[in-house]
Amino acid sequence: MDAVDGPAEHARYAAHLAELERVPDADEAGLVAGVLADPDPVMARAAVVRHLDRRAAQLYPEPVWEEWAEAMARVVTGHPFLALRLEEWSLFRAVALGLPWRPDDLLAASDRLQLKAADGTTPEALRLLAESGRTKRIRNTARESLRRQAGA
Repeated sequence: MDAVDGPAEHARYAAHLAELERVPDADEAGLVAGVLADPDPVMARAAVVRHLDRRAAQLYPEPVWEEWAEAMARVVTGHPFLALRLEEWSLFRAVALGLPWRPDDLLAASDRLQLKAADGTTPEALRLLAESGRTKRIRNTARESLRRQAGA
């Protein structure tokens, strides 16, 4: 079904995603806030989480991360799922870049984050996840990443 032919929220979702992909950095926080004001809160959060994931994946190794994450944190206040997703990206950043992080935080993180970290971050995180990751898939992925790193 074409988004234009479907329900109105499908068309708005597609429009929000398109706007979020094109927004200049200076206007990003305002646009995210505008999307979150959409009359369909479930659809709005879905569009914003997709945007957060895309932008965080682009920005986490960059120096602008801190400023961006702070701006997004202000915008997603009052949206627990989005705030948690942003916090998990901050944890991933710390693990992936070898910044300070706590093992208990990684073990308490979502399966999604543990699997992302298990797919190749620091040896310390990989050993932790290989031994204590929440699922068999996470543990196996971490073990394989350790093998790849040892062979590199």
